[in-house]
Amino acid sequence: MTLTKADIVNTITGQIGFPRAKSTKIVESLLEIIKHSLENGEDVLISGFGKFCVKEKAERKGRNPATGDDMMLKKRRVVTFKCSSVLRKRVSDDSVEPV
Repeated sequence: MTLTKADIVNTITGQIGFPRAKSTKIVESLLEIIKHSLENGEDVLISGFGKFCVKEKAERKGRNPATGDDMMLKKRRVVTFKCSSVLRKRVSDDSVEPV
């Protein structure tokens, strides 16, 4: 099962008791802050969760998988995620019950 933005809004509404409109605004605002920071090349660190990093990929040789033709791939920026040790432990720990 995939956790969606709507699921997060519903959880905030149900557990914290905020109105749905306020919960939606909070989630949207948080995601916009993260997107804006990444667009500016800044890393985003969320303690206990992980770190989103912007990496520069240099121009490199590639191959079109459909035709097999060689081609040059343009330089680009990509977002990577590295989870924290706390999250890694929670995900891999068999003794923890899912919430």
